[in-house]
Amino acid sequence: MLKLFYKFFLWITGWKTTGKLPPEIKKYIVLVVPHTSNWDFPLGICGRHLVGLSNTKVLMKKELFTNPVLGSFFKSFGGVPVDRSKTSSLVDQIAKNFEDNDDFGLIITPEGTRSYRKKWKTGFYYIAQKANIPLVLGFIDYKKKELGIGYVFYPTGDIEADLAEIKEFYKTKIPKHPEKSSLDHIIPTE
Repeated sequence: MLKLFYKFFLWITGWKTTGKLPPEIKKYIVLVVPHTSNWDFPLGICGRHLVGLSNTKVLMKKELFTNPVLGSFFKSFGGVPVDRSKTSSLVDQIAKNFEDNDDFGLIITPEGTRSYRKKWKTGFYYIAQKANIPLVLGFIDYKKKELGIGYVFYPTGDIEADLAEIKEFYKTKIPKHPEKSSLDHIIPTE
């Protein structure tokens, strides 16, 4: 029933989804780029159910969970509170989740925030390497009103080359607020 609601919501707002998670991939990190608006969350929730990512967890700043009602709401959608000040132990903790589960997906926004950041947070890369899992390139493109999955990327260990390739994929994905995007080569909207 919920899937029908998500489909209806995207249809009525003019959005479409593209791509699907390959069924043989059971452990993965989904990158969602760009991330510049509060609208990314409801669109992403709707879209993830339509591209085969319904059981994924979403890392969110712990401050969003301080209110019991909001905390319960975010947890019901797969939200996992994260203390962003403790990054080194977080990589190990999340990699252990992948080790302990046969079927585990995690959504991460490398930009880390909806505000402008010069550089991406790279914990997702180290988690993928440590857990030996792929990165699924997810996106929200406000210009095309399209969201979904681009392709599956396996880290090589050369973080600079890998990030350059990943960012190349995202250069045509237009955020709601281009001035807040960390991708300096992004194509601006009107």
